[in-house]
Amino acid sequence: MKFCSACGKPVNQRIPEGDTRLRYVCDHCQTIHYQNPNIVAGVLPTWGGQVLLCRRAIEPRLGYWTLPAGFMENGETLEQAARRETVEEACARVSEMTLYQLFDLPHINQVHVFFRAELADLDFAVGAESLEVRLFDESEIPWDELAFRTITRTLECYYRDRIEQHYPIGNECLSPMPVSSSNN
Repeated sequence: MKFCSACGKPVNQRIPEGDTRLRYVCDHCQTIHYQNPNIVAGVLPTWGGQVLLCRRAIEPRLGYWTLPAGFMENGETLEQAARRETVEEACARVSEMTLYQLFDLPHINQVHVFFRAELADLDFAVGAESLEVRLFDESEIPWDELAFRTITRTLECYYRDRIEQHYPIGNECLSPMPVSSSNN
């Protein structure tokens, strides 16, 4: 950050009085600019034993498969954001949403949250951010073509938990991938 969004003057990085972290501060208007993690909300939509995946039509990871998910908007709840992303990416409606997986990604300042849900019906289609949308049996999951580690981990947990039909809420902190991979 170089300029204050309140007055347009240059900002400096310093620890404001009463704080413990470096912040961007405008010395002209005294605005403190807090930067907080972005929240990604998504759904693991199922139909019987199948999972609905979307092939990404946008970067990052164009052409790779993902669960419907995206950045939460202001004024939304987590569930509303996850439902909206499912409609935007797969034109799909879901029911019986249950909080399922949370991933802390401090290296990219994000938190990813996934719900388990049942598809309301088989009326799904390619959304604006998808090249293809389809149901996969476990044996068909394109593991080497999944867009992000959080998607891989959510699916791994789902298939593990499905054996016992017990789906505890999971929480993991994922560290950066080695330099040779760009997959979160």
